[in-house]
Amino acid sequence: MGFTQSEEDLKRQKRARGRRRRQRAGIEWVVIIAIALTVSAVARVFIFQTYYIPSASMEPTLQIGDRIIVDKLSVKLGTVNTGDIIVFKAPATVATECGDAVSDLVKRVVAVPGDKVSSKGNTILVNGVALKENWPHNEPLGSRVIEKQVVPANSYFVIGDNHPDSCDSRYWGYVPRANIIGKVFVRIWPFSRLHWF
Repeated sequence: MGFTQSEEDLKRQKRARGRRRRQRAGIEWVVIIAIALTVSAVARVFIFQTYYIPSASMEPTLQIGDRIIVDKLSVKLGTVNTGDIIVFKAPATVATECGDAVSDLVKRVVAVPGDKVSSKGNTILVNGVALKENWPHNEPLGSRVIEKQVVPANSYFVIGDNHPDSCDSRYWGYVPRANIIGKVFVRIWPFSRLHWF
């Protein structure tokens, strides 16, 4: 002889199955969000980081209010070359030489370890040859002369693209490789000026 369930029992079982499905879906969403946040945090620490441009020192390339993404792995696993735009921890002398207590700066590399760098008038000389600045920049170079010097090992000579309005290696010296956070590889804001470097 078989037993039949009442409609009430069937409804209770259906509701219980629905609750279990909702609980399972809730747990899945919590796990997905936790994984996404973890991946995002790891990417920010080791791979990419966003920055806001607060000054005019890199105009016309980067303007006040631009937002950029920096690729950290390109420095950790690759090389830094002349023409690269880098973000780096500001040397302590920036505060005294520039009167600016910023923690991070963005500038363009114009000389790498072993290069002989100097200036003559408004021309930057690297290894005795005029630097071909194949990127937008503002002249004049300014009153600060670059005395003849050799860039030390694991160090870089950097200048802002807005030469007359940039406090850079001409004032406070070299950027140690250990201070480099990463290379700028894309401007993401404003969208109208989206640009890959």
